[in-house]
Amino acid sequence: MSAAAWHAAVAVLILLLCSRLAAARVQLSHGGALATRRRDNVPATACALTAVPFGYPCEEHQVTTDDGYILSLQRIPRGRRAGAGVGGSGLGQPVLLQHGVLAVRRQLTNGMQDGMTWLLSSPEESLAYILTDRGFDVWIANTRGTRWSSRHVSLDSSSRDYWDWSWDDLVVKDMPNMVDYVCTHTGQKPHFVGHSMGTLVALAALSEGRLADKMKSAALLSPVAYLAHMTTPIGILLAKTFVGEIISILGVAEFNPISSAVTNLMRELCRHPQTKCYDLVRDLTGMNYCLNNSAVDVLLQYEPQPTSTKTMVHLAQTFRDGVVSKFDYVWPKVNMEKYGQPDPPSYNMSNIPASFPLFLSYGGRDELADPADVGLLLRDLLGHDRRKMTVQYLEQFAHLDFVLGTCAKDYVYNDVISFINRFN
Repeated sequence: MSAAAWHAAVAVLILLLCSRLAAARVQLSHGGALATRRRDNVPATACALTAVPFGYPCEEHQVTTDDGYILSLQRIPRGRRAGAGVGGSGLGQPVLLQHGVLAVRRQLTNGMQDGMTWLLSSPEESLAYILTDRGFDVWIANTRGTRWSSRHVSLDSSSRDYWDWSWDDLVVKDMPNMVDYVCTHTGQKPHFVGHSMGTLVALAALSEGRLADKMKSAALLSPVAYLAHMTTPIGILLAKTFVGEIISILGVAEFNPISSAVTNLMRELCRHPQTKCYDLVRDLTGMNYCLNNSAVDVLLQYEPQPTSTKTMVHLAQTFRDGVVSKFDYVWPKVNMEKYGQPDPPSYNMSNIPASFPLFLSYGGRDELADPADVGLLLRDLLGHDRRKMTVQYLEQFAHLDFVLGTCAKDYVYNDVISFINRFN
């Protein structure tokens, strides 16, 4: 069968399976919703689940965005040793950690990460613990829709309106509100460390003139901006067959990766001869160099988390169009209403203030933040002050090595801390 014929067959199959998904959405919206049960069957707080058992002080904070989403932040103000902060005060320089979009089961699904990503390895290997033991005041962000940030002032998470957002809204609302909260609470500008889509949100915000005056620096691990050279076969197939768009048209605003319909859909996509699904951790992210499999197993215990279908569509658009732009509503009239122009505005990365300190670390085996796409980003940053930008290339690293790698401390985190200290 030719590639075109296969894609056509897959498209028909997707329509059938997505219809099932749309029907399943009705069942999942009632009181016994699977997604709700999954989120509720864990300890009451992220602190209780992660930092506290290791002996770290940990605080739970909440931020309400301008559009009503109630976001959770975890704060680890100091290390396990008394007086671990700068000058022994226990209150060091704040650092805000922002997670990415991808979390996977060993088979068949993908979805949103949350702030736990920074806390799953041991205190000797997790960036959050390493930072706080070095005297930093660590704040961990959780994006809207994830386990710890699933509430809204008026909307129920089972409603379509709750999920009516893309990563544009994280740029305009979530990240600015969380940065403002940390600034207000600590009286200091935080440093920012992001991974994967967390870097995309930061780059887009900085390109629009947001937050450069409210943060001291940004360290970007597996930086994502352009996606045109993404090499993960299943990601390419999902984008080319317009899975997100079809699901959205059928009225499914929440992309719940543990629903049976999505799982069945992924199984069928995995039948594509060019798609490998034996180990999606590898097949989606690349051949990781020093991945902590124990940490991955802990992550998988709590399943991938839902995200908005609109975000999945937006990422697919970024891959297909080869540019970084705001969400495309396709119809020129709708784009005109939203943006005042028939096409969505682009995020111009060359507009990032040249004097803003940037640290970028990327891997040669990363199939999501492909080196060719990072090269396009670096081209946009050619005018950046060389004294304010550090670029690190690790040939053997893939996407998850930067957050769950046993050797990330030696190869990445020590350099991140040195960079941060330069701009304290």
